[in-house]
Amino acid sequence: MANSFCLSQCDVIGFDLDHTLCRYQLHESNKLIYESFAQYLVTEKGYSEELLCVSPEEWDFCSKGLVLDLEEGNFLKLDANGIVLRATHGTKSMTGEEIEEVYGEKREWKNFNTINGTYTRSAKYYFYDNHFDLPSALLCAKIVDCIEMTEGQKKYDFWKDIVAAIEHNYKTTAFKENCGTFFPAVKKDPSKYLKPCSDAVKHWLRDLKNSGKTLLLITSSHSDYCLLLCEHILGKNFEELFDIIITNALKPGFFSLIPQQRPFWALENDEEIHMLPSLEKPGWYSQGNWIHLSELLKKITEKSEPKVVYFGDSMRSDIFSAHHYSNWETVLIFEELEGEEVYKPNMTDWRSSLKKKGKYDNQYTISKTWGSYFADNMSGIHGLQDVSSLTWCCTSIRNYSTIAIPSIASIVDLPLDYKFSRFSADNLETEGYYPYLPQALIQEK
Repeated sequence: MANSFCLSQCDVIGFDLDHTLCRYQLHESNKLIYESFAQYLVTEKGYSEELLCVSPEEWDFCSKGLVLDLEEGNFLKLDANGIVLRATHGTKSMTGEEIEEVYGEKREWKNFNTINGTYTRSAKYYFYDNHFDLPSALLCAKIVDCIEMTEGQKKYDFWKDIVAAIEHNYKTTAFKENCGTFFPAVKKDPSKYLKPCSDAVKHWLRDLKNSGKTLLLITSSHSDYCLLLCEHILGKNFEELFDIIITNALKPGFFSLIPQQRPFWALENDEEIHMLPSLEKPGWYSQGNWIHLSELLKKITEKSEPKVVYFGDSMRSDIFSAHHYSNWETVLIFEELEGEEVYKPNMTDWRSSLKKKGKYDNQYTISKTWGSYFADNMSGIHGLQDVSSLTWCCTSIRNYSTIAIPSIASIVDLPLDYKFSRFSADNLETEGYYPYLPQALIQEK
């Protein structure tokens, strides 16, 4: 495998929408997502009104890469072998002794082999890997805190209510019905929650199209919400930028399920009107599967094996699935590479320059509760102190991503034939990140 990657070699370029093409005002969107869950739990399920109150300091809890152990009410940060590096019970940090009391002297999480290399979901745990998930992580942690304040046997059976809150707020008909908390708020004031794409990003997409690339948009959002997002961030003529738009894709099922399980549907006025046995031409479709999409891409590109790259922000739904099932190249959009996680000499000057260009707009700080996403020091195991380990999520980036970048805006000034150093067994641990490396990996070296 070559040690470099460039977009000019790709025939098809695909994009996720939320937190990939569409950037959110995270401070406002996080509060709204949290409120959408908490309001439902309090008003419909009788949970404590204390859940409605979140202090500014509590948002520090939110960090990508956590696993919620639903059997114990614990949040876990894992290393590449499933060893618990850090943990909290609810929002309360656990000591090394407390971790060993639950997970044994070796601090091994028993379900690691179930999720590692598959990202299989289970009633025993939940993996938080994208910004849309993080507010509910804080909510679940606060629910555990509330449970601990009550007398009697502790049982963490709240997950069914979280699922009900998701269904209430984010079901496919919620946008049309103005149901729940989230969609009505975004519809009322999109600019409060969404960031328009810069002109540079729009021109880059047009340049890709004009250079002969086939452009895809694949999102799990329903068509009506996709329309709102795209018109706000890209403009009324956004459909001209894409050859194929697929909404309600319900990833990772789009990649993992066969056509009989997940057929494509034709759309009319945001309604799925009839099932399609195959795709015959470019257009806007609903649901579907990568196998039928692949056949259409062969027709469009007139190639038996067109080379596809897919940009996404979710390791489970986008990156792992597109890599594992479809053998696509994958570009991980990891917004935290704009903040304290990244190393760059003259950091202040660099950030100021990017902000002026619209490329640095979120002040990402490293969580005091969880530390770096990429690596951590673990003490109190086997009598050793300060054992440094790469996290499971860090090794997953290397295993399933081609490259990782903070945003699409960070690469739009590059020529299409720019050669990125890619993640591979032949390259160093630090290769594959653009434009700069995570500080934790430099320290590991």
